[in-house]
Amino acid sequence: MKRSATIFFLLAILLSLFGVNLFIGSVKIPAGAVFDILCGNDAGRETWRYIVLYSRLPQVVTALFAGAALATAGLMLQTVFANPLAGPSILGIDAGASLGVALVMLLCGGTIGMTDLHSVNGYVAVVGGAFMGAAVVLGLIIFFSTFLRSNIMLLIIGIMIGYLSSSLTSLLNFFSTAEGVFSYTVWGMGDFAGVSMQQLPVFCGLLTVGLVMAFLSMKPLNALLLGERYAANLGVNVKRTRAFLFLSTGILTAVTIAFCGPILFIGLVVPHIARLLLGSSNHNLLLPFTLVLGANIAMLCNLISVLPGATGTIPLNAIMPVLGAPVIIYVIVNQKKIQYFH
Repeated sequence: MKRSATIFFLLAILLSLFGVNLFIGSVKIPAGAVFDILCGNDAGRETWRYIVLYSRLPQVVTALFAGAALATAGLMLQTVFANPLAGPSILGIDAGASLGVALVMLLCGGTIGMTDLHSVNGYVAVVGGAFMGAAVVLGLIIFFSTFLRSNIMLLIIGIMIGYLSSSLTSLLNFFSTAEGVFSYTVWGMGDFAGVSMQQLPVFCGLLTVGLVMAFLSMKPLNALLLGERYAANLGVNVKRTRAFLFLSTGILTAVTIAFCGPILFIGLVVPHIARLLLGSSNHNLLLPFTLVLGANIAMLCNLISVLPGATGTIPLNAIMPVLGAPVIIYVIVNQKKIQYFH
């Protein structure tokens, strides 16, 4: 009964946050006008209609899918590595995506600046660079996972690939122009406003594929909770399952970073909150609960980011650590009291 009430309450918050994000933004629009626009009626101003339907709506949908994707990816990686501090950044996929963006922005000598980023060619170049960088790192991880049995060794390789990518990115920053460095820095702050209504079907479609793969992995994930040897005794092909999980988490992480920037902190924090609220490590319950909770937190961060109004929006990477760092500290302090993998 307690778990059912928690899930029902979480779904109610999801719907509420979705609606509030449509009514509140950096531009003040009367609530009655927003309601008329959503109902298809004339609100009196075409600019209001454009803001609601072509800015706020895709932004909140992007936040919903991105939050769900990152939280799900974080949960799967924490289970695979049996490490409560694992997250989407642990395999170096984010560093690979950042390197791809750096190559596009910084090697162009800053020609893809803030103006060009919002043009079709500039935006496609940045998204393509991020996705290709993440895909290369993901391919390397899957390649090494086929013959490395130890998760610790695979984890170390992922961290080393991340360090290597970060070093190359730092070198590019050092030799780049001021305009290029500025553009790259702004991208690194992260936001949910970069997905247009035309790009939304591609973004949501790719993440849906990754999420479906995650749901198909719930049974192997439960087996891995008891260790790889036990899972193998139950008939689970550990190598194939691990590669499948890395492919799923790679798709979820790479697509989100490519479109929204490196906003991976949510993938580290949300699975812990989900376990604390649900009180279970059964992925049949925990995975969908984590998905919905991740969507809620992402939409909450999006709402907070627009609160300053006309003075601008707060970067997502300035908000998420403030909300998530206390949770990680609590996990570290109480790790003996909390059973995460059993």
